[in-house]
Amino acid sequence: MITTIRLPRGRTLCLDTPQIMGIVNVTPDSFSDGGTYYQSDIAVKQALSLIQQGATILDIGGESTRPGAPDVACDQELQRVIPVIEGIRRYSDCIISVDTSKAQVMQQAIKAGADIINDVRALQEPDALQVAAAYPDVPICLMHMQGQPRTMQKKPTYNELILDIKAFFSERLLVCNKYGIAKERIILDPGFGFGKDLSHNFELLGNFGAFKSFKLPLLAGLSRKSMFGNLLNRETSERLAASLAGALLCAQQGAHILRVHDVQQTADVLTVWHAARNGVTI
Repeated sequence: MITTIRLPRGRTLCLDTPQIMGIVNVTPDSFSDGGTYYQSDIAVKQALSLIQQGATILDIGGESTRPGAPDVACDQELQRVIPVIEGIRRYSDCIISVDTSKAQVMQQAIKAGADIINDVRALQEPDALQVAAAYPDVPICLMHMQGQPRTMQKKPTYNELILDIKAFFSERLLVCNKYGIAKERIILDPGFGFGKDLSHNFELLGNFGAFKSFKLPLLAGLSRKSMFGNLLNRETSERLAASLAGALLCAQQGAHILRVHDVQQTADVLTVWHAARNGVTI
């Protein structure tokens, strides 16, 4: 099992215990916090606050991937994310992830100081593989998604959910290998909510540990997702307890990175879990 990942500028990310990835959406229309951190200075301030709350990774995204979300032009996405990455870098050497599928945004974000590529389309967009291959110190998160954001929730179907996702990952790993992208650079995200209905999402939650067979770091991103809203009849702002339960279940099954909106609360959950497992020194 790979639990240490090399990062740019000679740094490493240790994944012996679950790490918290704080979400900073620089978009006007993301499902949970669209518009809240749309201005770059506000986004930078929020990002620095998430570090203080316990985030070890910041995930900066400039294009909403909620169901039905419209495409965002490359220039517009660059205008959203690059100033935020540069702004964070002026104050912190924290680990920054760029949430994008566009090759040009990946490249410019890395030049601005991003450390990780987080791609919901798993390097399937034009030139994404080539850009990823050109930066051997930059880890890549490959996420599973059936379809595209505009259509992904229109009756998604699977033969065998877990096996189908595993087959997708196996295919993407083969492609990455052909492009010279080392397996040691790759993180896997099964993609809660991306082309999966309510039953799929909870089957995935109950079987998250199945993906440990790849012996690669696993990312779980289910914070405030509609799977909780649909199950509990809760609005987005009322899904904290469910999100924390989901995060803990994934951590218990081997998740190495938890991508969340509510950093401090997730950090508290993990602290209690670690104390129960390892004891507390007084």
